[in-house]
Amino acid sequence: MPKVLRIINRLNLGGPTYNASYLSRYIDPRYETVLLSGMKDDTEASSEFIAQSMGLEPVYVSDMHRSINPFRDRKAFAEIKRVIKEFKPDIVHTHAAKAGALGRLAAHQLGVPVIVHTFHGHVFHSYFHPLKTKVFLEIERYLAKRSSAIIAISELQKQELCDTFKVCEKEKVEVIPLGFDLSRFQADKEAKRTAFREQYNIQDDEIAIGIVGRLVPIKNHRLFLAGIKAVSEKTNKKIRAFIIGDGESRAEVEQHARDMALPFAVGDFKNSSALVTFTSWIKEVDKAYAGLDVVALTSFNEGTPVSLIEAQAANKPVVSTAVGGIKDVVKEHESALLCPTDDDLKFSEQLLRIVEDDTLRNTMGANAFEFINAKYNYTRLVSDMTHLYDTLLAKAGR
Repeated sequence: MPKVLRIINRLNLGGPTYNASYLSRYIDPRYETVLLSGMKDDTEASSEFIAQSMGLEPVYVSDMHRSINPFRDRKAFAEIKRVIKEFKPDIVHTHAAKAGALGRLAAHQLGVPVIVHTFHGHVFHSYFHPLKTKVFLEIERYLAKRSSAIIAISELQKQELCDTFKVCEKEKVEVIPLGFDLSRFQADKEAKRTAFREQYNIQDDEIAIGIVGRLVPIKNHRLFLAGIKAVSEKTNKKIRAFIIGDGESRAEVEQHARDMALPFAVGDFKNSSALVTFTSWIKEVDKAYAGLDVVALTSFNEGTPVSLIEAQAANKPVVSTAVGGIKDVVKEHESALLCPTDDDLKFSEQLLRIVEDDTLRNTMGANAFEFINAKYNYTRLVSDMTHLYDTLLAKAGR
């Protein structure tokens, strides 16, 4: 029986955790899999419950964290090598940057036959200054040469990796989109909607606009707040905005709201009717999507944004910046309205349009589930990955 050691940066809420968990749980039973994880940041909500709900028991590397720390990273590297020596995997499959660096280097040094890495996004623009970005690029190019295959989660990401940033040749890259169990976003929608709107005191005639994800600079929450301010000043309809998530930029985002004179609530949600509500993390996110009417995303850069997949699975229209792999995730003009990432006016215009036009809002959400379920269901993900593993093992003579 072939063995797979799957290594992920950390179990935080997001696409990589779902991807690694579904693959670990549902990959062809011919493959024995161990899921190895680093530690989440203190500002992030744990998504360990996702793995546990699938009957998984991840093994943790206590010194593997998102931030770069040479002393801690050296200890994490040694621990990963220890696990590889004991488990003796035929395949090491890493997910995201830190796990990809430490895991692939350890696997290469120990002669693992097949080494696979999934880019869930990349940090080659909008994250760091040019010099640091160049260093990361050189590291990824070095690691790509020691990988059996690189997985991009969208065609656009493959193009960026191969043509724009020249991480590796196209022949080494397989496009395998993320996969999820999206049926929960269709189940009991009315009951979930009622519960969410009662919890946050949302009236029947109020249009709830939400943004879901980490509060970090790359997510550009300032643009979301600017759009909410502009729409609130131009529409006669009642709107409420919900920032669902948390992170290192929480204080900065709250300050943006103050600077824009936007009233906001951070507690006592049952009695609040503030224009903006910071909910922090919501584990039962399907309840949140059911209660919202519009879902927004304002990032400077994205790989495959899970929030937009989940929004469409819940039949919600999307207003988003057109960055990264977003155009692969939505059907522009059919399930989403898009705009440039640096255009406050265009974003607010698109948001206002979806708020003002009830027919457009309802129509755009109505048929989104069929499109998104066909493309991002976890059964397709597992089938694609099993085929790739089989092919790579055959090439390696295993």
